[in-house]
Amino acid sequence: MGGHTVEEIKKETRVYRNVFFALAAFTAVTVAISYMNVSFGVAVALALLVATIKGSLVACYFMHLISERKLIYTVLLITAVFFVVLLVLPLGSMMGSTGS
Repeated sequence: MGGHTVEEIKKETRVYRNVFFALAAFTAVTVAISYMNVSFGVAVALALLVATIKGSLVACYFMHLISERKLIYTVLLITAVFFVVLLVLPLGSMMGSTGS
């Protein structure tokens, strides 16, 4: 941590603390979703939305992706595209089969 002033360290600590509180709040929201009287599909969709937000917070602040260059975002986007393709491929083969 050489070269950082006390003010910079306090500012960074404040950001990490705020992200921690946001993650804790979103965890409470996820638990609250499990108690909601909604269908299973809606509950899963809401929980996945909250998990996406939490994952984005972790990636942006704790993995320091928020201050990275364009190259890292390009690699991250390519990874996300491959992830989605790998999730969708089994669905295509399941829908194409007749089961007989």
